[in-house]
Order: sequence, then C-alpha cells, then structure tokens
Amino acid sequence: MKISLCLVALISLFNSCSSSSPDTKGGGTGTPLPTTPTAPVTALTDTEALDQVQKDAIKYFWDYAEPNSKLGRERYHTDNPSFESNKVTTGGSGFGLMTLIVGVERGFIPRVEAVSRMTTAMDFLDKADRFHGAWAHWMDGTTGHAISFGNKDDGGDIVETAFLCQGLIAVREYFKNGNTQEMALSAKADNLWKGVEWSWYTNGENAMYWHWSPTYQWEMKFKLEGYNECLIAYILGAASPTHPIPAAAYHEGWARSGTIVTGKTQYGIPLIFKYNTVNGNAGPLFWAQYSYLGLDPSQLSDQYANYWDLTQNQAKIIYSHCVANPKGWKGYSEKCWGLTASYSRNTDGTTGYSAHDTDNDLGVITPTAALSSFPYTPTESMKFLHYLYDEKKSDYVGIAGPYDAFSPNYNWVTPRYLAIDQGTIAPMIENYRSGLIWKLFMNAPEVKPGLEKLGFHSTKYNF
Repeated sequence: MKISLCLVALISLFNSCSSSSPDTKGGGTGTPLPTTPTAPVTALTDTEALDQVQKDAIKYFWDYAEPNSKLGRERYHTDNPSFESNKVTTGGSGFGLMTLIVGVERGFIPRVEAVSRMTTAMDFLDKADRFHGAWAHWMDGTTGHAISFGNKDDGGDIVETAFLCQGLIAVREYFKNGNTQEMALSAKADNLWKGVEWSWYTNGENAMYWHWSPTYQWEMKFKLEGYNECLIAYILGAASPTHPIPAAAYHEGWARSGTIVTGKTQYGIPLIFKYNTVNGNAGPLFWAQYSYLGLDPSQLSDQYANYWDLTQNQAKIIYSHCVANPKGWKGYSEKCWGLTASYSRNTDGTTGYSAHDTDNDLGVITPTAALSSFPYTPTESMKFLHYLYDEKKSDYVGIAGPYDAFSPNYNWVTPRYLAIDQGTIAPMIENYRSGLIWKLFMNAPEVKPGLEKLGFHSTKYNF
C-alpha cells in the first residue's frame, strides 16, 4: 500500500508541477540525427549568438502563434504542424507576451504590428472562460472555452494564471506611456490582471490551491507549497489591489511555517530550500525560471532566503551534475548541459515527456534549461549557446530556435517545440543583457507593496 501511494504521489508531482503534459496523441518517434558530417559553421560572436537565439525563440510566438487569439500554441510539431493547432496555453502565452516585448525593444519585430496582435490577444482573454478571474491551463483559441488539462482539471488554474499575469503586467508597464493604441493596450492588460480573484484560491485557508472547477470544486486539493515553480502566485496574490491574499497564506502555506528551509547541499552547493522532488534534491530548472521572468531575484531576500543564491545555486547544481555525469551519458560536458521538464526520449525511442533533474536524468538535454539560466550562469550558458549555434545548429536548431530536447547518447532529437520552454529563452536572456523584463515588473506600482507585505527586501529596488 505504501508503494502504491508513493507512486501515485510521484506521478501527481510530475504531472501537476510540470506546466505541460505527456504527449500521447501526437505520434511517435524523435528524429535520428544525420550520421554524415556537415559543413563547418562560422563561429558567431557572443553578441551575434545572443541576438540570433532571441530572434529564433521569438518566432514561436510570432510566426507560429495560434492564428485567432494571437496567443501561444501549447506545442508546435514541425513533423505535424496541424497537431493541436488551436490549443492555447495560458502560462506559455504569458511568457510569449514578455517575449514579444523583447522583440519590440530590440527591433526584431515591428512595434505597430506587435501592439495590434497583443490587442487581439487581450480581447480574446477578456472573452475567454474564466473561473473566479483565473483562466484554465489550456483554452481553445477559436472559442475561448477551457480545455481540460486532466481529470478534474477543467476549471481555473491559478498558477498558469500567475504566469500569464506576469506578462500582462509587463505589457501594461511597457506600453502605458505610448500612443493612443498603446495606452489602450496597456489599459486592457491592467483590467485583465485586476480581474483575477486570488483570494478565492485560498479556499478560506492560509494557503493557495492550484485548481478550482465549477464541476469538481476543490476536489483536486493541490496546495501550493514550496519549493517549486509557484512562488509568483503568492507574490501576485499579495500584490493584487482588488482580491489580495493575506500574508499568512505565504508564510504558512508556501513557506510551510518556515520548514521550507534546508541546510542540505548538492555538489557542495547549498540548496537553501527543500525542493518538492522525490529526494529533496534540486528540481528541474524551470523552477528557477518561470517565477523569475518578472520577479528579479538579484538582491532580493526575505526571512527564508537570498533569492539570487537560491536560483543561481540551482543552475550551478544542474550544471555541476551534467559535468560530473554520474550516469555516464555520452555527450554531456561543460558545453552540453541542462535538465528541465520537456519532451523526452522514451525507452523505446518514442517521444514522451518528463521532468528531468538530478534524480531523473534520462540522458536528455533541454536547451531552454541552460539558455534561460543566462542571468545565473552566464559563462556556462554562453558555452552552451555557442555549442548549439556554432557546432550543432544543423542538428539541434530549427524554424523557431533550438528544438525542445535532444540526446547525444541516443543520437536523438525531437523536432518539436513547447511554448513554456521556448517562451522563457528571450525574456531571461534579455534580463541578463539589460534587465528589461525585471525592471518592468519590479517597478510596477503594486509589486513593491506586495513584496513588502510578505517581508521581502530589495536593495536594488530600494525597499
């Protein structure tokens, strides 16, 4: 009985804490890599490489956006482009909004057209199904109706909504002093973010709960407890000017009344927090990325952690693990590293999905893991970027940037993309380059009071 309960808990953890799901309907195998040598590629400068990977990642939300809503498709398969072509991802669309801001700021996409597309997206979100202000994990891009993510998960998803709201706040701040169309876009984003009933998702307790369904109510009962990718839900809940959560929800729920803290180390590096993994070791790298596209961890602290140490340490642990390579996977090195939730290679060679980390290392490298860690590991991430674009571009880079996952050990790559993976690359690299998204979010008028309410301090932002 104990074994069965553990297996159920483990499956629940991976399926619920990962923002995508196993790809069981899209077909089959990954693409074997060519065995014939390819012509050498001229090495890019660091600046050229950064520009190129940002441009490429932006294409996912520009060239391959869901056509009606202009939001992010959950996935795009180059081997089957029509697969789930109208399935919109809520969290991935939030990342996509921040990605488009980067594109506008760097002149990679036309500003006027970006404003027009974002306006269409805001109008879609305004009419889409909402559940006490929260959107579902997935939506139909044609109708705006919720698409069930799993059993009993057919209603509001407050974590995906939090990821989206990071993007809405960034859009509001970026365009609020612009021309008439831009100010109208900013106002739409503001109204959408303020319509989320964060307090509802406490279920009357000092905690937040991931899901609410009009059919199943609170039956899933998935409490947001640290540490994983969900910190931003508590930050935005506290910052909400319309439906705030109490500070006690953060301290008792997320921080587990202080027991979130640990003295454990991995590869000699402090974990700082207890990760919600099987053995409490460092989790998949998206945990150091999804909440921190807008939330700036540098010089940020509260009574539980220094958040720069927390996030940088996780990236360093994953890097150290790949270099140490305890399982002896072919291809792992100082320039080929990165473990996070993504498409994966099943044991039979087909394409599946898995939350890769130090305890679940399947020999699969996910490019977004290292690329979206640029602020934390600039030297190590730059080596990986040049490895991709100078050495392996013909193998691992496709129409919208690096493919989602590959395995040198198995001579395997999947020619597919996921919004939640592609969507963190341009914003996090931009945070490394200029701090743009961090500045937009951290300087939003609600954010500082919300963080102060929870006991956060930032010397960088003077609170």
